[in-house]
Amino acid sequence: MAELSSNSVFILAILMLNIAICEWLVARTFFRHFGTALLVILVTALESNLGLIAGSSEPPGIYDAIFLYVAPISIFLLLLECNIGAIRKAGLPVILMFLIGSLGTVIGAIAAGMIMNGPDNLGQFFPQIAGMFTGTYTGGSINFNAVALEYNINEEGNLYAGSVAIDNIWTAFWMILTIALPKILSSLIPRKKVISNGTTGNDPSTDNDSEVINPYRTSILVMLGIFAFLISETTSGALREINVNIPSILILTTISLLLAQFKWIQQLSGSRLLGIIGIYLFLAVIGAYCDFNTLPALGDFAVHLMVFVGLIVIIHGLFTFGVGSILKMDWDIIAIASQANVGGSGSALALAKSLKREDLLLPAILIATVGNALGTYLGFLVVYYFA
Repeated sequence: MAELSSNSVFILAILMLNIAICEWLVARTFFRHFGTALLVILVTALESNLGLIAGSSEPPGIYDAIFLYVAPISIFLLLLECNIGAIRKAGLPVILMFLIGSLGTVIGAIAAGMIMNGPDNLGQFFPQIAGMFTGTYTGGSINFNAVALEYNINEEGNLYAGSVAIDNIWTAFWMILTIALPKILSSLIPRKKVISNGTTGNDPSTDNDSEVINPYRTSILVMLGIFAFLISETTSGALREINVNIPSILILTTISLLLAQFKWIQQLSGSRLLGIIGIYLFLAVIGAYCDFNTLPALGDFAVHLMVFVGLIVIIHGLFTFGVGSILKMDWDIIAIASQANVGGSGSALALAKSLKREDLLLPAILIATVGNALGTYLGFLVVYYFA
């Protein structure tokens, strides 16, 4: 059994089985409140700690392959959805509030770091942690993982898993607040509702991870991902030789965003499905690296991280709603833009439906793709600021 638990082929099969099980649980049970990403981490962590698959003490080669190749290429594939032409349909007020919210996240991360005295309370990885949360509260987990991969935070299993858990806690808290705030603020300071023109014949509420794929499209997408990865790694290495340090993931992000603007790329369905499977594999390996026996050792660090992340979210909220109030924006638009920052397209879409703003369903999805595009850049900006 010991040999089997460290066999790369066996482990890959188990990781894929975990993704399938977690998707089923999230679709049909109470675990929908957890989300597939967090559940995959928890399930794989449990298997690792029970000795069913190898953990961080003697990691098999498949783990390195997923970290080095699968995760970056998956990020590339997911970013191929960021089409600037489609984003314009969201409407100027929604886009403006989203960009203001993104600025609020950067301000929140910097201010929270100063308030918390980050290097002392969060240790040597503080700049990277600040960058990861700046990325995720601008765009989402794509940006969180992009920063984590560049600095190998993903190999710090307990730190990474703890960060994901805290992220989910604050995202849920902010979802509750953004449901309540528009109603409370509208009763105190009434505002005229701005009707977005971002409507479509399709129902965005059906948005999911299903796509029609075929061998032709899949082969082209995988080929593009591999070549983009090679170009980004080679370019980053060449620049380092002349003392110019540009992370390869930033180059990969830029290549993906440029390609995403071409119509023939937009017609290649399948990038989202392939990308999300790759990201779930990456998260499963994070779970395998999480040793429950060392969790108590996080101690005060977990408390400090919880406060630090909370400060980012709260400062983001105060800034976003404050500036939106000064600009006399529709409270619903402010809340949905903020939720797109903090929780991504899924929670922004859910919020729009909760607020009965059918006109804001499509904009909620579209502005979240702006965050996917911006998040990695802003994340690295904050890392460099604190470094």
